[in-house]
Amino acid sequence: MSHLLIRLTRTGLLIPSLIGPYLTYQYKSSSLRHRPALQNDPVECTASCHRRTLEVTCVFFNYLEVLNIDCCPCTPAPLQLLKLGLFACAPIAPSLAVDLRVLELVRTLFVWITPNTTAWCEALEVFLTARGYKLSTKDNLRRRFSNAYHWYSVLVTNAGDHVYSLISQHLPSRSLGDEVLPTQPSDYLRSRCPVCFGMQDWQKDHGLRLKLDCHVCIDACFTQKRSANSHGADGLDPPNPTRSVFISDEEVARMEAHILACRGSLPGCGTKRKKLEGDEDGYEDGMRIPVLTLDACRESFLAADEKREKASTRFFADMGIMALLCRHDCVLWLVNMTSAGEKQYYVLALIKKLFEHLPPTMTVGILYDIACQLERSCLKYQLLEQGILSRIVFSISVFHVYGHQWPCQLIYHPRKCEGFGPSDGEGCERLWSALKMLIPPLRVSGYHQRLFVLNVQVRHLDGKNLDTFGEWLSRRWTHCQTKKSNEANIRPEWRAQVEHQMKPLSRRSKTNNDEQISKILTLERTLSNLDDSVHALEMQLCAGNTLNNVDFNLRLADERTHRSKVADTLRQWKASLGIGQLNDLQQLRRSIFLQIRLDVQAVKARLREHLRQRKFEIERFERSYRQTVNEHKLHVHAEASIQQRNPTIRKLVTTYNNLCGKAPAGAIAPHSISPTDDDIWQDVGLDGNDMAPPAWLADENMRAAIKFQLEVDRCNEERARIMRECCVLQEWMMAEWDALQEARTHAEENEDLCFHFDLRARLLSGLVVHWQSQVRPIPCAWPLPDSWGPTPNDLAEAANMYYQPSCLDGTAAVYDSENDWESDEERENDELIDELEEAALAGAYIDLDSDSYDI
Repeated sequence: MSHLLIRLTRTGLLIPSLIGPYLTYQYKSSSLRHRPALQNDPVECTASCHRRTLEVTCVFFNYLEVLNIDCCPCTPAPLQLLKLGLFACAPIAPSLAVDLRVLELVRTLFVWITPNTTAWCEALEVFLTARGYKLSTKDNLRRRFSNAYHWYSVLVTNAGDHVYSLISQHLPSRSLGDEVLPTQPSDYLRSRCPVCFGMQDWQKDHGLRLKLDCHVCIDACFTQKRSANSHGADGLDPPNPTRSVFISDEEVARMEAHILACRGSLPGCGTKRKKLEGDEDGYEDGMRIPVLTLDACRESFLAADEKREKASTRFFADMGIMALLCRHDCVLWLVNMTSAGEKQYYVLALIKKLFEHLPPTMTVGILYDIACQLERSCLKYQLLEQGILSRIVFSISVFHVYGHQWPCQLIYHPRKCEGFGPSDGEGCERLWSALKMLIPPLRVSGYHQRLFVLNVQVRHLDGKNLDTFGEWLSRRWTHCQTKKSNEANIRPEWRAQVEHQMKPLSRRSKTNNDEQISKILTLERTLSNLDDSVHALEMQLCAGNTLNNVDFNLRLADERTHRSKVADTLRQWKASLGIGQLNDLQQLRRSIFLQIRLDVQAVKARLREHLRQRKFEIERFERSYRQTVNEHKLHVHAEASIQQRNPTIRKLVTTYNNLCGKAPAGAIAPHSISPTDDDIWQDVGLDGNDMAPPAWLADENMRAAIKFQLEVDRCNEERARIMRECCVLQEWMMAEWDALQEARTHAEENEDLCFHFDLRARLLSGLVVHWQSQVRPIPCAWPLPDSWGPTPNDLAEAANMYYQPSCLDGTAAVYDSENDWESDEERENDELIDELEEAALAGAYIDLDSDSYDI
């Protein structure tokens, strides 16, 4: 181990001992608002240690200062410097220390912009040089400042966790030791998203009957890569002693081994999948989508093809990250991806981790780009335990669902899937957008440094989300209120559409006619038995042999309804085969005409499906011309898909036309077709003339009504969920406030902790002020007190700080309301005002230029 690595490791071990002095300095300086006078008092050593004097250069905003620090192992230099408001660059013999206010400014700045310590240090060095301050060595500020900044960030993170751990000890307990109680989500989940998991009793719904208890989304990002370092710089990258949202590599490796074992990829295990023969289609166990549709979805998405490399392992050590977020865009867990391709074990590791922190009966809706393939694999290979899989409802995120086949959209579209409301599953995309500024610096960082920076940015986003929960709920509530409940009975039409469009494609077979005739004969026998049953009940009713006329009439009505449905089904089956009521069904078993007719119907249905898929690929191919160069791969993939479908379509057209030429004399023969003919959509000679098309297919108003009804249903689900989440948010705040007050009572004699508890109290009071103004119109799902925890005085003080601008000395700014040109009414035109200001500013510069050249 190198000397530098030993020094960095010692810094990590030193951090816990600096938490207390750091909290003390925060209290004495009023959160770094004021800097106490530097007093380098001599330190007395009681252990008679060997002492030495260090010359330390101290970096402030506008000057440098050299201090002499007398230190020993009992009183290390970093501890003495921290008491002076400075943070050392090394744990034993630091030569540079930086003012905490400078470091805090940089730490705050680097979560809003791309972190770049090199540019910052160069600018600071030039600034100080212009004022007569210059370091003795070249390029030394960047290295030492970067080290001080990094470990200061670690210190601030651990200090915040330490303060909150003292508060959380007084929260209602949810676990015993390391075992999670089966009644509530874990404390970890509660800390990640208060709205999803902050309830006191997650089973408390008071009649809301939500189908899903929470929604989460999963997605991968392959732009967050880390280059492979050939120079061995990873050896200078020690672990950071902070909490992380990343799943450990060991858990991911265990899931990978589990999947290999389930799929039979381990030596001596497993069997190959039985391939469907010919044109055969059907359902796999547990799936509601035909096999051919699932195969088409798999071919259409790069993410479904695990063997397709999205990055080269030769040039990159880490290929990206995968995230699990709740529906409020709060990060629950991240996983570091080290393989080329979007492997399923990353997704399943995240899912398994989530269910380890949930009660055993809590249901989850999971939105994932290729959820159809994920559910297929889970059912086929039993990748997840049945106790977990039975509590999951899979859906596809809105942005990607339109790339799936239509039957897949009917089942997995979140707007068509019961229980998801208007959740779009695109929280991961918003996370990638927030993290995109980290792509350049993390591409060349170390492994642990990369994870630490991502964790810091996630903490920053957590704070932003916490402040906007009230606004988020208000926005969703307003959207749902614009949709009024529709009582029209059109749900049966929607169910009929799904049932029809989810049927597997028919196939050609030499025994098709026998099978169809057998079904019709069986249905005729069933109809005859129902006729006898109805007749017997009617005779019994006429004879008065009934004990209860009301129950008997209900039974008779049920039998008549059943008989009517069977009769309608029989009529439709006969019409689809072109069979009249007087035909002898037994003689039709070996009918060549009927066999040809069924073959033609099967070929035509399959031909139509291929044409639809080709049209889908052509549309995507045409759209790719209007995209940037980043869509080149999609363009090539779509073009290849089109070319692959053409031979199959031509073969089906030839087969269809040959079958049409075999129609017997006197029969209404179907028209010959070509792939570009409109006749492909006509069923002359194939369907019965008396069959009217269903309303969901032929009635434009019915199709619009179905779409509107689905939207209303999702909004009604969202309305109930928002009422519940509003109550959960208030319960979380009340529990946090009570725990904070109890923790402050126990730490009454510790002024440092009381100061930080008061800061937490001001933060919570400000959140209550902001949240209450947003969620006030939302009714509660169950009775709750009016108070959210803070007293009226706390809220008044927080409202004054939240809504009133303040001067540097703490006094409120005074405005003349009559002369305030940006009044409340005029703030509605902020964009217009900004344009006017820009025009005025440009005019001022024009006038200035004209004056400067005026002779």
